[in-house]
This record gives sequence, C-alpha cells and structure tokens, in this order.
Amino acid sequence: MRLFANTATLLGKELKTEFRSRELLITTMFFIVTVMALFSITFDASVSESKNVGPGLLWLAILFASSLMLQPCFLKERTNDTLGALRLSVGDPFAIFLAKLVANVCLLLLTELLSLPIFAVFFNIRVMHVFPQLLLVFLLGSIGIAVTGTALSAISSQARMRELLLPLLLLPLLVPILIASTEATMALLNENPALRWVAIGILVGFDVVFLTALWLFGEYLLEE
Repeated sequence: MRLFANTATLLGKELKTEFRSRELLITTMFFIVTVMALFSITFDASVSESKNVGPGLLWLAILFASSLMLQPCFLKERTNDTLGALRLSVGDPFAIFLAKLVANVCLLLLTELLSLPIFAVFFNIRVMHVFPQLLLVFLLGSIGIAVTGTALSAISSQARMRELLLPLLLLPLLVPILIASTEATMALLNENPALRWVAIGILVGFDVVFLTALWLFGEYLLEE
C-alpha cells in the first residue's frame, strides 16, 4: 500500500509539473503534426494504399516523438540532486519509476489521441468506427514505449552525450512495438476491420517483460 501511496503522490507532482508548462506536450504534438504533414505530401492520401502506408508512418512519428518526450524524464531530477531527495522520501525506489512510467503513459496516450484526428484528415482515413480498438492498441503501445524509455532515460541522464544516447538505445529496442502496433492498426483500418490478436499478444508480452525487468533492476539504475 505504501508503494501505491508514494506513487500517487509522485504522479501528481509529475502531471502537475507538465500541465503547468505544457512544454513536452506542445513540442511533441508539433513534431508529430509536422512529420505527418510531410508524409502526407510525399504520399497521395487519396489512394487506397494510404490505409496500408498511413499506420506505419503514424507509429514512426509517435516513436520518434516519444524520444523527445522521454528525454527530460530524469534530467530534471538531476538539478539540485532532487533524485537523491526523492529516494530518501520513498520506501520503495520503484515508486519513482512507477510514477514516471504512469505519467509518461498518460502524456503519450494524450498526444496520440490528439494526433489521431489530424492523421485521419491528412491520410483521408475513417477512424471513429474502430476507436475503442485503436485505443487499446495505443494504450499497449504507449506502455511499451514508456517502460523502455523511462528505464533508458535513467541511464542516459548520467551520460555526457545524453541527447544522442537515448534515441540510439531506445529506437532499436522499440522495433517490436513498431511492427506489432503497425500491424494491429493496419488491420483495424482495412475494409473489414479486425483486431489482430497476435499483434496484441506481442504488445502485451513486450510490456510484461520490460515492466518486470524495470521492477527487478530499477533500484540499480537509480544507484548508477
């Protein structure tokens, strides 16, 4: 119970800090919209192939934008040794990771939901009839991105070339997320929408494996 109480307190701090400035949300949204606009100019959104090309481009934009959003996850805690104070204030160091993880999932999911109508307009694709299923795919994909990115942000925040290190480590690890999320989204946007359970299973498996690894090695990451 203490873990969840500490997590709730830290989560409130994370969300309050972000929504007070809205820097990450605005920057990430601007990046995603810019990338999708460039992609829509390159590909003819009026042809039926947009349903095959669009999901992959959408998830590519989300993955690249997530590296921008997750970069400062632990950097801000290095100022005035805030991270050390947080570790002393909680009984379980995993509460720090869990709070940041949930905050990152919320911000990523909000960004994806805001980007969805823009994606639909740029690529001339109807999405509302499969919105609940898309929400499930977005949620599972966001959890996988956030778990991996939160752990790597803790590592890269202590490196000299931290701005370059996080994308180099993060993007290759997220290839399974990119493939499974694209396949699931593409199946939902076809003429006969269907939820591809194999892709959903890959997303769930990825989330469970990396969340377990974060729980086991989170304290070590904070120490190093």
